[in-house]
Amino acid sequence: MARKSALVVDDSKSARVILSRMLEKYDIEVDMAESAEQAIEYLKTNRPDAIFMDHLMPGMDGLQAVQAIKGNPQTAMIPIMMYTSQEGELYVGQARALGAMGVLPKQVRPVDVSKVLYELHLLPDRRDMAEPALAPVELDSGIAVERPPQQRSAAGGAGDWGRRVEAAVKDQAVDIRRFIVASLDSFSTRIISDVRSAMPIQGVDPIAPPPKPPKPVWPWVSAIAAVFAVAVAFAAAWLMSRNELARTHAEIAGLQSANAELQRARVDLAAAVKDLTAALSTLNPSPASAAPGGSAAAPMAARAELVPYGEIAFDRGRADVLRDMLAKLEAQGFHGVVKISSSAGLFCLSGNATDGYVPAPPTLPINRCDMIGNPLDEALSGQQRQSLAFANLVAGVRQRTSGAITVALESTGTAHAATPYPIRTDSLTAGEWNRAAAANNRVEFSAESSTP
Repeated sequence: MARKSALVVDDSKSARVILSRMLEKYDIEVDMAESAEQAIEYLKTNRPDAIFMDHLMPGMDGLQAVQAIKGNPQTAMIPIMMYTSQEGELYVGQARALGAMGVLPKQVRPVDVSKVLYELHLLPDRRDMAEPALAPVELDSGIAVERPPQQRSAAGGAGDWGRRVEAAVKDQAVDIRRFIVASLDSFSTRIISDVRSAMPIQGVDPIAPPPKPPKPVWPWVSAIAAVFAVAVAFAAAWLMSRNELARTHAEIAGLQSANAELQRARVDLAAAVKDLTAALSTLNPSPASAAPGGSAAAPMAARAELVPYGEIAFDRGRADVLRDMLAKLEAQGFHGVVKISSSAGLFCLSGNATDGYVPAPPTLPINRCDMIGNPLDEALSGQQRQSLAFANLVAGVRQRTSGAITVALESTGTAHAATPYPIRTDSLTAGEWNRAAAANNRVEFSAESSTP
């Protein structure tokens, strides 16, 4: 089968490299383009089997590129999958309306890539590899026996793999026994027949010609020896399969232990974030109500919101906070600027650039972290830090208030640390370090009135 090809279009070099490495693991040839214009120029002379298109890029954006590709009869049949951090039903519906098949998030897991590749027909359909219901087995005795193939479980999981390997070994042992018994029965029947034909018959006419000499027995002895040799080979294979099954069980136990440790780390991190949020809420008083007698409203107090690792800054919970803040400011007749500033925490992470990074287990020493930083914040441009819903909320308040209230977004990166990081020592753990990183991974809201 010919090797499949794909085109990855993204202005971020790290995003292109990460997706390309995932696709190459499935033996897919990957070409890359850093802009929509370069991708359209590439399609004039090449026809990839699929295109992975980023949304926010300098010049022509991803949706405009999809519309241009689908509008060209020469390239309209190439399937396109949006590869972006944008999400939401509104954006997915808009992308599909222009011709894209769906949206692949940039925080992608290998299993998500596998599903998308099956959807794009870049991998063979699993049903094409199904075995027939019955398979004939030819024995030396000349009798063909049909038996159902080994059933394969569709469910995944480490435990299912162990049971399937054990069932395969048992089925193989049963087949070996059947083969040996049938072969020995066939050989013994033929030997008995030859011996009986070679024995002299009493009362035979002495004038009759002498009986034919008996057939040699050594070919049957050799055949039986060959059968036993095959049996020994099958037994050796069975022992090797059994040893492999034992190793698989040991690996499964290790993976389950690591998974339990990761779950405990996630619970500890969630508890730390909850404690920090409660502490910040006690430090930030509620906004002051409007002054009596129709005087100008008092300025709203600053507010900070923590951003969980792996989420973009201006999205989800931060959009709800901004929506509530804007509603109160509009009710007060506020005129001015709402400033929103995001800062990124430096996390102790485990993983690699191909499979992605996750916060390290809390008990891991700080000097054994695979990376200290925030790769998501470094990979995103200014526009990619806000979701489509957040951007619509910002644009809507300016239009609704006729410019009386404007929203200014700012990203300070990792330079602004509200909570100091602990001093690195040999006894410092990832849990202690990540508590400070979680406190610094935050978004701050403040309002500045333009009314004197």
